[in-house]
Amino acid sequence: MTLSKIAVIGSGVMGSGIAAHITNAGVPVVLLDIKLPEKDLAKDAVARMLKADPAPFMRPENAKLITTGNLEDDVNLLKDCDWIIEVVLEDLKVKHKTYETIEKVRKKGAVVSSNTSTIPLQHLIDGRSKDFAAHFMITHFFNPPRYMRLLELVTGPQTDAKAAANIREFCDVRLGKGVVVCKDTPGFIANRLGVYWLTAGVNEAIKQNVSVEIADAVMSKPVGIPKTGVFGLIDLVGIDLMPKLEDSLLSTLPQDDLYRSLHTDHPFIKQMIAGGYTGRKGKGGFYRLDPTSKAKDKQALKLRDGKSFAEDHYTKSEKAADPAVDAGKAGLRAVLEANSSGGRYARAVLLQTLHYAASLAGEIADTVQAIDEGMRWGYNWKAGPFEMIDQLGAAWFAQALQQEGLSVPKIVQQVGDGQFYRIHNGAQQFFGLDGQYHDVVRAPGVLLLSDIKLKSQPVLKNSAAKVWDIGDGVLCFEHTSKMNTFEEGTFDLLEQTIKTIGDGKGQYKALVVYNESSNFSAGANLGIALFMINIAMWPQVEGFIARGQKVFTDLKFAPFPTVGAPSGMALGGGCEILLASDAVQAHAETYVGLVEVGVGVIPGWGGCKEMILRLQEREQEAFNKSMSAVKKESLWFSPPVTPMGATRKAFETIGTATVAKSAFEAQDIGYFRTRDGVTMNRDRLLFDAKQKALQLAQNYQPPMKREDIRLPGASGKLALEMAVADLQKSGKATPYDGVVSAHLADVLTGGTKGDWSVKMSEDDILKLELAQFMHLLKNEGTLARIEHMLDKGKPLRN
Repeated sequence: MTLSKIAVIGSGVMGSGIAAHITNAGVPVVLLDIKLPEKDLAKDAVARMLKADPAPFMRPENAKLITTGNLEDDVNLLKDCDWIIEVVLEDLKVKHKTYETIEKVRKKGAVVSSNTSTIPLQHLIDGRSKDFAAHFMITHFFNPPRYMRLLELVTGPQTDAKAAANIREFCDVRLGKGVVVCKDTPGFIANRLGVYWLTAGVNEAIKQNVSVEIADAVMSKPVGIPKTGVFGLIDLVGIDLMPKLEDSLLSTLPQDDLYRSLHTDHPFIKQMIAGGYTGRKGKGGFYRLDPTSKAKDKQALKLRDGKSFAEDHYTKSEKAADPAVDAGKAGLRAVLEANSSGGRYARAVLLQTLHYAASLAGEIADTVQAIDEGMRWGYNWKAGPFEMIDQLGAAWFAQALQQEGLSVPKIVQQVGDGQFYRIHNGAQQFFGLDGQYHDVVRAPGVLLLSDIKLKSQPVLKNSAAKVWDIGDGVLCFEHTSKMNTFEEGTFDLLEQTIKTIGDGKGQYKALVVYNESSNFSAGANLGIALFMINIAMWPQVEGFIARGQKVFTDLKFAPFPTVGAPSGMALGGGCEILLASDAVQAHAETYVGLVEVGVGVIPGWGGCKEMILRLQEREQEAFNKSMSAVKKESLWFSPPVTPMGATRKAFETIGTATVAKSAFEAQDIGYFRTRDGVTMNRDRLLFDAKQKALQLAQNYQPPMKREDIRLPGASGKLALEMAVADLQKSGKATPYDGVVSAHLADVLTGGTKGDWSVKMSEDDILKLELAQFMHLLKNEGTLARIEHMLDKGKPLRN
């Protein structure tokens, strides 16, 4: 069944977020809630989401795909829906009443699912028809639905297998979710383990008298967990949510479950909630900004004995200094073996958590792989519990458990001194509940560079990048430098790659630029650039920028197609290599922009030129489309683009360092073309990019170098500078913004050669880019911006 329309019942934070994300897939949604006298809950929810940051919608116009209503007047809207998602209160009576309403109008075969994380599936379908039960399942999204990858899928013995497979495929391919099949147990996987971990984290901090700063510093990056750690995460999700999650688990967990003996009712938590100290959404939590300080200094709560809370328990937050924090560089075991308060804390918390996870193998999921995926995708851990045990060594872990008086779970005994994951004949395998190893099987359409690396060696490599053969005559260029920045080695390998592929008619015929880091590329290596500037290596700096222009130009006009496949941040030079590509296949969560003005320069590797060309192309296409109804013979001229349209848009985009907050928004801005592809699931990106490259390789003809570009010249530059001057008068632009903008305007309007009657070449504009880039680089204001960015990690407003 094709899911052409989907309904969401319940327009709270979770329900409305799910509805918004479904529209990100281009599917219409019906959003219903209860009827109130003077409120339209669903309509109000959509309005709130349009103002929210981070944005639930990947582009604002997606909101138009949502039809709002209430369960009394608009229930018939459900008749046309192929999937109805219930996101109402975690109250079985409320859910049953909702299902009764749904069943009266639901068409036969339509899937109904619940977003519950606490109520067993069999209880939910009690009293429902056979067809309803056969098409019912649990689809547990994580909040916020757009950004959290995990979706836990629970089915029952009566669930129709085809219906479940259909929902699983839609959530995977169209919504970009990492779908994990869970057993119908309390909390499923992620929250069952996550709540245990957080509870252990709070308990041990109080027991061992460890400050929240040290607890979070060690229970974060050093162990492969997000920087919020334990207490920062509780503040983020809401301190008042924790007792609800705990009570929900306690109401359904088996009597002998280990969480029951771990759970503790801390009086100070109840006092905080009662006083409005619920975390970031309240007056503060374990951290807050000092309300008495003009500087809003960060404060941290002193836990003391956990029995009471008071305002004077907040003190200035101190940077955590503990050997265990630095020990993370040597691996997970080094953190747990560190002889410090942080090390002892990490050891206690993680041993308990990993012990609990191992004891639940087979109960909450059929494989250790599913449990690991649940924690990686649901809590953003870099490694799941069993991957962590492998890092520690299973034998070491078993011995450590015994030293702490904890039993060794059966599966840990079975694996012995082996590993839960291994590489066998070039394939990754996991240790099964049957005591045997099984291949990790990827879904059709999933291609991972990490898998390719297990069975092959790079075709080319140096210290900055590697090139891999991903099959069918396609090479993959992978950045490997810090933050995937561009340096001389990057250009060395790009040049070698272009030569290796040659005319595209030999062993290789196409190139994909891709990596599996968190971010595609942060652009040029500013640290190296600053070093060269400080010792006045101006010829070398200019040579580096000129070389980048040449390499990107060679890539653009090569006799083979190049497809850029970004995910995460693609900034500065990372954006420019995409602009030089024949096509882009981007992960939906790609944040792309030409942000060079933030460090006092302008795009120097063709970014200015390419934005002008793309925006002029878009303007011409829009004109042609608007004139399509007019007979061509009635036009006595070939309509040109307007003198200032593309130039003004490029100036605004580059001059304000505009960053697209999704791949779709990048299309709207002009960084990507509307014909460029978007992949929702990160694991499918390389496969999709490879297919695009193969399609382009068929009868490929490289683009012709443009020699007929028209730019507005001096009058256009004056108009742009006047606009900046107005912004400066209103305080929206700084003095140095004006300096940088003047140089940018000079490039975008064609410099001294620019005039609407004069044709310019791509090379002409590249020369202007280089000249103006170097002018700015020798300015003290630019040097100050670069130093500030490297020191503070944010732009200087000088």
